Amino acid sequence: MELSSSFTLSPKPPPHNFSFSSTFTPNPIQIQIHTKTRNPTRKPLRILAVAIDPSQELPKNSPQRLLKELAERKRPPPSPKRKTPPRRSILTPPLDDKKLANRFLNSPQLALNSFPLLSSCLPFSRLNYIDKAWIEQNLLEAKQALGYPLEPSETLDDDNPAKQLDTLLYLAFQHPACERSGARHVRFGHSRLYFLGQYVLELAFAEFYLQRYTRESPAPMRERVFGLIGKRNLPTWIKAASFQNLIFPFDNMNKLLRKDREATVKSVFWALFGAIYLCFGMPEVYRVLFEVFGMDPDAEDCQPKLRRQLEDIDHVSAEFEGKISWQDMAAYKPPADALFAQPRLFRACVPPGMHRFRGNIWDYDCRPQVMQILGYPLEMTDRIPEITKARNIELELGLQVSLFFSDAIKFLVELQLCFLHPSKYKFDHPRFCYERLEYLGQKIQDLVMAERLLMKHLDAPGLWLQEKHRRLLMNKYCGKRLRAKNLHRFVIFSEKVQDTYDRNYRLRYPVATAVQQALHGLSYAVYGKRDVRRLMFEVFDFEQTLPEAM
Repeated sequence: MELSSSFTLSPKPPPHNFSFSSTFTPNPIQIQIHTKTRNPTRKPLRILAVAIDPSQELPKNSPQRLLKELAERKRPPPSPKRKTPPRRSILTPPLDDKKLANRFLNSPQLALNSFPLLSSCLPFSRLNYIDKAWIEQNLLEAKQALGYPLEPSETLDDDNPAKQLDTLLYLAFQHPACERSGARHVRFGHSRLYFLGQYVLELAFAEFYLQRYTRESPAPMRERVFGLIGKRNLPTWIKAASFQNLIFPFDNMNKLLRKDREATVKSVFWALFGAIYLCFGMPEVYRVLFEVFGMDPDAEDCQPKLRRQLEDIDHVSAEFEGKISWQDMAAYKPPADALFAQPRLFRACVPPGMHRFRGNIWDYDCRPQVMQILGYPLEMTDRIPEITKARNIELELGLQVSLFFSDAIKFLVELQLCFLHPSKYKFDHPRFCYERLEYLGQKIQDLVMAERLLMKHLDAPGLWLQEKHRRLLMNKYCGKRLRAKNLHRFVIFSEKVQDTYDRNYRLRYPVATAVQQALHGLSYAVYGKRDVRRLMFEVFDFEQTLPEAM
């Protein structure tokens, strides 16, 4: 076979014969090249190509062999065989409009309009026959241990939140290691109750210990709480309530590994109190804690470690002379003519001697600016019009200080207490600082944000909500929101540390966070949880993550 190609060569006479190897055919190939130059006497070039057998190996010194070996060395090593992702990780096509509408209309989360928080913790799909079979077999034992009627809760009225007790108790016992954790609606429902229950317990113990130990700082209280509901002690309370067979139906709880036993018990314990809080409120949480589980706040293993105590020379209210019991916490109801939402908690956080600060320079210069930024006083409508009128007059104008100081004037003083740094008076008067209000505000802030996230993200699992909650309430963001309102300028420091805090702003960041949380504790004690929501989401805008200043 002869191939001809024409191209122009350089002026130098090239060699007339070229040979190379090809793998097309074993027959020789001749290529005739016609050169077009000015000299018409040049003859065309002929190139001969001889094909070799592809099965025959190349010689060792062949350039083709060397190039082939070099390419093989540069080739990346073969990657190990990757496992196919699980089915739940594979993207599925979206539902059409009809199926999506039916899913929302049949969801139990949209069945309760009067209880938005309760409906957000219900499963997003109805329970199937497997779920109902577990309820019929095991739920009677749980309700009997908790002291609830054995009749099905579906027989109650629609306006009673306890109607969903059976469903929530079922979700509380379906921990991640059980058989039904594979069902998505069960797994998500349990994790959402678990997410809510931890903050319910923290707030319940914070209110209990603040009113029980009115002279203590928050540090011993945190140790007492950890001694009662730390994960090491939770299996003891589960055994005291005889729930170990419901949580571990096929295993002996005492023979399990500690990490497996404690994680599972903590998940069920927290989810259980999330369900009780949604159905019955905080008084029932105290009853179950101290009556069903048998917790003893005076037990030796939950006492704080010994530390140097500052002498507290200030007196307390007469109602706190004896220790408050859990029965007092569960049965307490504010009086009808109370000016504040939590009057006893208010008096537990404010020492009676704080009235001596009424009329100082901060009271005249800084307090009006702080109240204007925070939007105080609020417009309230009480059952007795005289109470509303008295509160507004005392908050806005301030009555002349007489021998009897009203609760509203104490509120103005407590507003100053929120900005009182411990370096000012703590060594002489241990309770004349914002530490107790900060402890209360931190717990109510966590619970309010948890409720907000649950109602806002109906189909989100609890682990995702936990991470979202942590990122929104980071200490650096809480202090940054306070500084954005220029409220950090009103913090009262001691003269010895004033210059240090002015020069080093890193020291002032924890102080700004503490003042932020103390304001939330104040608003909860005075106006209730609704005012905490107003401060968090209207005044400080907690749902907006603040960027770094340029």
